[in-house]
Amino acid sequence: MEDSGEDYGNYTYEDYLEYGDLEELKVDHSQKETMHIISVVIYIISFILGLIGNGTVIWVTAFKSKKTINSVWLLNLAIADFVFVLFLPFSIDYILRDFHWDFGVAMCKINSFVSVMNMYASVLFLTVLSIDRYVSLVHLNWSQRYRTLCWAWIVCGCIWVMAAALSCPALIFRDTMRLHDKVVCFNNFHEKDRHTATMRHIVIVVIRTTVGFLLPFTAICVSGILLTIKVKQSGGEVRLSSFSRTVSAVILAFFLCWAPFHTFSLMELTIHSSYYLHNILRAGFPLATSLGFFNSCINPLLYMLLGKKVRRILKHACLDITKNSLRELSQSLSATEMESVPGIHQDSVPDESVASSTL
Repeated sequence: MEDSGEDYGNYTYEDYLEYGDLEELKVDHSQKETMHIISVVIYIISFILGLIGNGTVIWVTAFKSKKTINSVWLLNLAIADFVFVLFLPFSIDYILRDFHWDFGVAMCKINSFVSVMNMYASVLFLTVLSIDRYVSLVHLNWSQRYRTLCWAWIVCGCIWVMAAALSCPALIFRDTMRLHDKVVCFNNFHEKDRHTATMRHIVIVVIRTTVGFLLPFTAICVSGILLTIKVKQSGGEVRLSSFSRTVSAVILAFFLCWAPFHTFSLMELTIHSSYYLHNILRAGFPLATSLGFFNSCINPLLYMLLGKKVRRILKHACLDITKNSLRELSQSLSATEMESVPGIHQDSVPDESVASSTL
């Protein structure tokens, strides 16, 4: 694609417009380097902690704990975060190369698709977690009748389908373009018509903010308020479990991490009419995006810090692994010592049945 002034109309700050070569949007080099460093550090931390933490949660919920409805929610949430952090090295490489994409159009689309799907899947699973917590504690008769593992997996399947469908614009509009000496991965809303590109950008941001933030936030707040009222009215009959407190912390962490991103996304819509907020967006959007990505490694840390059951399972699993390792090491050392003694070989040790018959 040839470079032209119309091409720049496709860029958004989410695509790191601030690092482009527009003459009217020059960026201070030191500020750019600072943003690069901070973003890379956050991404690397998110990758390491997210890979270990979510992998551990998947291992615990899938293989070490009893299959419950709560474990189904946590397992799917951890899978969403785990798949996302697997793709973080592509984003890290993109930043380290000064926003030069070296992986082709297909991976540009897939990488963005996975990022957006993670956001939708996470918030939808957290919404279901919050509503399910309210139903299981307040509407006991209904939950005992209809709250089953089968329905939990059906709901999870619907969430994955919905998250994938909402993330399809990334597969449609994400594209690559050679810009001077670099290849950029950006939202190609329209190559020629700036008005069409603007309208598509507005629609995608509005849907993403509404479905990915405002509606879930409203549902979670309403269910949380109703649960709090019920707990106070019950006079201690309804008690919040350790898992319930963990869910509250995970929900709070999600909205604290993603609220800045959605705020800047809405502010970004003003660039189609003016560059008044350019400096604010330029400074804040990379950090807001990094903070949103950082949420993928927070959840497993909260499970381990607040969840008594998860800590207990991890403790027993670690003890079992340690015991097995020491047992194997002891057996290996014993065999080595026997082989090192002159005249004593493994083959010369009498069989137990033979020894008993000679006595």
